[in-house]
Amino acid sequence: MTAPTTARGRGRWIEHWDPEDEGFWEREGRRVARRNLALSVVSEHIGFSVWSMFSVLALFMGPEYGIDPAGKFFLVAVASLVGAALRVPYGFAVARFGGRNWTVISAAMLLVPTAALLVVMEPGTSYTTFMLVAVLTGVGGANFASSMTNINSFYPLRLKGWALGMNAGGGNIGVAVVQLAGLLIIAVAGSAQPRLLLAAYLPLIVAATVLSARYMDNLGPVRNDTGAAKEAARDRHTWIMAFLYIGTFGSFIGYGFAFGLVLQNQFGRTPLQAASLTFIGPLLGSLIRPVGGRLADRLGGARVTLWNFAAMTVAVAFIVAASTRESLPLFIASFIVLFVLTGLGNGSTFKMIPGIFQAKAHAMGLTGEAAAVRARRLSGASMALIGAVGGFGGLGINMALRQSFLTSGTGTGAFVVFLGYYVACAAVTWAVYLRRTASAPAAATAPGGDRTAAGETRERPAYAEV
Repeated sequence: MTAPTTARGRGRWIEHWDPEDEGFWEREGRRVARRNLALSVVSEHIGFSVWSMFSVLALFMGPEYGIDPAGKFFLVAVASLVGAALRVPYGFAVARFGGRNWTVISAAMLLVPTAALLVVMEPGTSYTTFMLVAVLTGVGGANFASSMTNINSFYPLRLKGWALGMNAGGGNIGVAVVQLAGLLIIAVAGSAQPRLLLAAYLPLIVAATVLSARYMDNLGPVRNDTGAAKEAARDRHTWIMAFLYIGTFGSFIGYGFAFGLVLQNQFGRTPLQAASLTFIGPLLGSLIRPVGGRLADRLGGARVTLWNFAAMTVAVAFIVAASTRESLPLFIASFIVLFVLTGLGNGSTFKMIPGIFQAKAHAMGLTGEAAAVRARRLSGASMALIGAVGGFGGLGINMALRQSFLTSGTGTGAFVVFLGYYVACAAVTWAVYLRRTASAPAAATAPGGDRTAAGETRERPAYAEV
């Protein structure tokens, strides 16, 4: 009989957790997991809003601020860089401090950059000061790693695509929400009132911190598992998936930060005109992320990811054409399609991670709970690294666009580079996860092969189902 969950002291520690046991899951696991998922989404959502704050505040920074387009791209690039770098310690903090405890800490830390921006956001503030505050906003992007690592441990493998998609999508949508809030303030109060946006987020951060402290849980089985981090870092699939995640999430956050600036500087849109368009792509990309996870649950993450990268390549080809011809309608339509595809790809790539480590556990001869435990610990650790590297994609996109504008006055050159990267991602996905393997004795084959009567394994993709 499965032992009940138990809370230990004030820390709300659950000492037994076995989501792969269907009886346990239906009896109490589902309820606890959904409660933690909902509160994780709230905290991560606000974190993404704070992380992407400069992409909105840049629309308020008129000529009186004395910052040129390249300088604005660099501010959002710095926020991307710091958020990506902090994802590594944030992801591993779950095992050290507990998922609930770290969510409380990380949510409370969002008060620091928000309050700092509230103080300095005015003409006459030095560029160095804005740069330092951009560094502080990086803590919002780091929340993603700890949140995903934590929720990954709560759900069974068969539901991870949906759960991780919901968690990440709910967080990602913070980019669109803060842009909508900025649009509302510009429309109602004008572009000289950026502090209204910042003041609105302070009570939301306090509420997220209090709710996390009151209702979330820590999972005892993942406590102090520092060895998983080293093992995940040595696994080649961690870095292959990081490469792919740069193409999906790096694109999502990079374009989310840069889209409004491109509209202003390449197509001459006013702050209000840019703000009225920038939220659409991140909103759709966030909403579609759970769909990407669900499709990956049904069809296999590798298959969905391959076709998604192929579609992203086509979308960027249209963006290059629109940029060259200076066609704003085609540019906006293609960019919105690209945002949707980044959301789908985010969901499918993150679904692949636990599936890959589950397959590797089976290949080692592990079964049942032993295989599930190993897959959970390694996939959770790898998510911290993958999420961090993926976040650096946002830095790359903003730096590429900055350089493109400096050299040619448009983003066309950068978009051509992005197109090439998506082609490379599609090729890697096919070569590593979908290319058919040669027939071999069953004992030597990758997990998931079909045995023939003679004990041989028929040719099939090794990780197609992940």
